[in-house]
Amino acid sequence: MVTQKMKINIKYFARARVAMGRGGEEITLPPEVTTVAALVAHLTATSAEHRLLFATHQNLKFAVNHRFAEPHQTIDSGDEVAIFPPVTGG
Repeated sequence: MVTQKMKINIKYFARARVAMGRGGEEITLPPEVTTVAALVAHLTATSAEHRLLFATHQNLKFAVNHRFAEPHQTIDSGDEVAIFPPVTGG
């Protein structure tokens, strides 16, 4: 049985964009990465750049396909995952 890796698009906003030095990227994930929490764990384990992002910006928020997402939110191939700091209005 062949397991397919999935591709997602990550978008960075505000401080996350500045920290990463780019607005986004397409990445390929192993099949076991199926939630936002697993994505963060995977990125932290495989990329020094992401490790620094998540260590220095601990209150980051996530959206999957333009909807706010909790850590247990599932992600699928083709999804867009946005990473951004908390926002407030006034």
